Amino acid sequence: MAILVTGGTKGIGLAIAKRLATKGEPLFLVYHSDDMAAETARDTISATSDAATPHLIKADIGTIEGAAVIADIVGKSKQPLSGIVHAAAMIYPTNLLDTDLEKFRRATETNGLSLLYLVQKLLPAMQRGTSIIFISSMGARIPSPFYAGLGVGKALAEALIRYLVAELAPKGIRINAVAPGLVDTSSVAGMVGSEEGAQRVLEKSARSNPSGRLSKDSDYASLVEYLLSPEAEFIQGQTIAATGGVGVIG
Repeated sequence: MAILVTGGTKGIGLAIAKRLATKGEPLFLVYHSDDMAAETARDTISATSDAATPHLIKADIGTIEGAAVIADIVGKSKQPLSGIVHAAAMIYPTNLLDTDLEKFRRATETNGLSLLYLVQKLLPAMQRGTSIIFISSMGARIPSPFYAGLGVGKALAEALIRYLVAELAPKGIRINAVAPGLVDTSSVAGMVGSEEGAQRVLEKSARSNPSGRLSKDSDYASLVEYLLSPEAEFIQGQTIAATGGVGVIG
């Protein structure tokens, strides 16, 4: 049995992969292009866990062909998947009326439709008890300036999850989403355009959060770990927020 994490070599995906490495199951870490970051992530997890060395898979999750590459490598490993965590995302800061339509189509495909690509292609590697978790965002439900390139795709994925429940649940496969609050990752600078701007956004977010701080890795990684466990076998089609109250209060 193994666990596959897309976007598993950076940011939120890496934090989740580190947490899951303690389970002792082999990991497949999918990444898009940064070979150095991928090798560093693999070495870091290998050095801090007794689990098998993570297997790196370089593929474009935003394409059907990329999903097929991932499925082919997993299939050849002969290891069924106990869990899939889809954390990969394409950062494209934009509003809708002035967006580059080709870039927006690409972002929506990567941030949303890719979930269906992944589930379809990896279905032969799943079995009863497999748990699929999509990393969503409160931006899927609450519009924010320049967030359409990410939020619309994640909203699409949440809709896909609800439709997939009807087809996956009879097979004993679970699918849910986790929506972390704002996390201090390099993606924030990518969204706002600079490190200085990111720091201002992070500080403002911490002050306005009802719980008085930003999200920590453990806030969402522990939730993912639970949803992957047999104890969560009756949770289906849900988006569970770990935001400290953002989206509920203010």
